[in-house]
Amino acid sequence: MQNSTGPRVRFAPSPTGFLHVGSARTALYNLLFARREKGTYILRIEDTDVERSKDELTGQILSALEWLGLGHDEGPYRQSDRFDLYRASADRLIAEGKAYRAFETSEELDAERKRAEAEKHSYRYSGAGREIAPDESDRRARAGEKFVVRLKMPAETIVVEDLIRGRVEFPAQALDDFVLVRSDGHPLYHFSVCVDDADMRITHVLRGDDHLANTPKHVALFRALNAEVPAFAHLGMILGTDRKKLSKRFGAAAVEEWRDQGIFPEALVNFLALLGWSPGEDREILSREEMEREFSLERIGASPSVFDPEKLLWMNAQYMARLPAEELLERAKPYAPAGLPEKDAALAAVELHRTRARTAIEMGRALSTYAADPEEYDPDGLRKNVRPETAVEIERLIAKFEGVSSWTAPELDAALRELAAEMKISASRLIHPTRLALTGVTVGAPLFDVVALLGKETALRRMRKFVEKIRRDKRE
Repeated sequence: MQNSTGPRVRFAPSPTGFLHVGSARTALYNLLFARREKGTYILRIEDTDVERSKDELTGQILSALEWLGLGHDEGPYRQSDRFDLYRASADRLIAEGKAYRAFETSEELDAERKRAEAEKHSYRYSGAGREIAPDESDRRARAGEKFVVRLKMPAETIVVEDLIRGRVEFPAQALDDFVLVRSDGHPLYHFSVCVDDADMRITHVLRGDDHLANTPKHVALFRALNAEVPAFAHLGMILGTDRKKLSKRFGAAAVEEWRDQGIFPEALVNFLALLGWSPGEDREILSREEMEREFSLERIGASPSVFDPEKLLWMNAQYMARLPAEELLERAKPYAPAGLPEKDAALAAVELHRTRARTAIEMGRALSTYAADPEEYDPDGLRKNVRPETAVEIERLIAKFEGVSSWTAPELDAALRELAAEMKISASRLIHPTRLALTGVTVGAPLFDVVALLGKETALRRMRKFVEKIRRDKRE
């Protein structure tokens, strides 16, 4: 809920790629901070990179945020709609002597860099543009000479009191007069983001620690703009289970790829919240209301966090186990085939499999058992569980099941074990091929619960088809 007097934070993705989990965590932390402190959460699309920004990626970002339930109080603002503001801000900084035009060509700058490399020191812009008199600068610009706009960096150490990392110092010699506006008139990232933050009265900037090195430039820019410098909080990196930078193999998928893998949005939000923040007391399953009530920057660690997909699957399973059966059925339906049994049987199937499925896809796959007879059988299962005697043994089990008076799991269990004793074989010798006959696979929910749920007609039909299949295979 928007509050005009509380802190103002923003999430500002660039539509040059999909929304990935690291950015989603940043969005979440900004939103939780705004809710906890009764502030305002703003969404801003940073699309000034005209070569790389794409409308379809903006759409994906907005769709992913909506799926996660990360709604905003203001916006979405688009930087591409705000070029007049950036142009006016650049002109004002030049007029006030806080920025200047620099007319070096790219060839001249390349030569400077090569000299720095030859002298084995890091390159810093020479500051030659500072020496051009304002009248001369204006004349050259009016004449059509190409230029960039650079900020006059102060000759002082810039100190940042980061809310997560503590005091960080940036010595003056490590900072040069950086470019605000390119020669084609387009503002660069550092300039547009600070102009926007100043204009939108942002009080706190929560972002990934890959932006920490940008902070002294931003502090200098806020001061030049006569704007209040926001408080900064830089979040630790998210690493893969290999302890390296997050890669697609180790979880760096677009947010909607996790949706497509059957992960629930509330489970992913819960999981992301704990990648750096701890609510205390070793709690792991938290409602959105609990997160918003208890979130604090003081409980965010500076160290990197590990994105463990197995932990996410575990957490998703916890959410699935807590959902009412009807809601879980509805969420699994998009991943299940057509032809599910009538509602009561489908709900019974959900209850049977809810503690074994970890994703909506796995639940949909489990429900498919009750939608249609298996078209294929696990090859390893056939190899391990089908013997020369199996067809005869399953036929005898069919006859045994036909005589069962009450089609319930206990009765079916007792019937199978009684037959195994009569035939002087282990019960497992009947159980494994029967499961294969009914489901096409060798693992799953307790067999007799599955048999009972399938119903007598379906179960016996599938067992007969299986006998025909293994006899046909034997002939071939």
